[in-house]
Amino acid sequence: AAGGVEPYLDSLRRELRVPDPAVLSVLLALLAVALTLLIWRLLQGRKGGRKAVLLLGLCDAGKTLLFARLLTGRYRDTQTSITDSSAMYRVSSDKAANVTLIDLPGHESLRLQFLERFKAAARALVFVVDSVAFQREVKDVAEFLYQVLVDSTLLKNAPALLIACNKQDVTMAKSAKLIQQQLEKELNTLRVTRSAAPTSLDGPATGGPAQLGKKGKDFDFSQLPMKVEFVECSARGSKGEDGDADLEALEKWLAKIA
Repeated sequence: AAGGVEPYLDSLRRELRVPDPAVLSVLLALLAVALTLLIWRLLQGRKGGRKAVLLLGLCDAGKTLLFARLLTGRYRDTQTSITDSSAMYRVSSDKAANVTLIDLPGHESLRLQFLERFKAAARALVFVVDSVAFQREVKDVAEFLYQVLVDSTLLKNAPALLIACNKQDVTMAKSAKLIQQQLEKELNTLRVTRSAAPTSLDGPATGGPAQLGKKGKDFDFSQLPMKVEFVECSARGSKGEDGDADLEALEKWLAKIA
């Protein structure tokens, strides 16, 4: 009896060792789908865990008034911030969608310290520029923006970046297009200067790359791993304290990234 069963056992062992090609193909396809879903969920989980939108920029760029306008719609007098402020912002087009707005101090001695604290939670960055003072502040604006763009955590997470060209209600305000062109030029100059400097300043020791953008090409924002957009806005509004802010483009962008 044992001798009669043995051939069947041998056949079963062979089939287990060498499965049918069609069955093997199905199993491999199912495994590929399962791995794809797992990777997608992990990526979504990482993004879902980052709910903060950081408001960055130099002092007096209008970040705090913009923060207040987005949350309340009302004008308020502001002063230079020395700490962060945060609140939940609900997207008007979808009440279920929300992000946490965090207004970071713009003072030179504080801004990188607070960026370090919150950067890992950032889903997006709003870099606020004073469009009126831009011409005289362009080097300082580019310097701060450069530090943001070469940060290793932000390069890895690649949060969406919006350059909000504020104070467009003032006649002398520079356009978003001009601000983009000038920033690309200044960032390109900074890149050349920094790449020629000792690597300890911007090299691997601090987590920043030696080169911004693509080597051998003039810098432009399309070379960055994160998507960069420019909008014109006015936290004060054309009618000053009594009028509404002009934040429509910014609000649409927030709805898109929420």
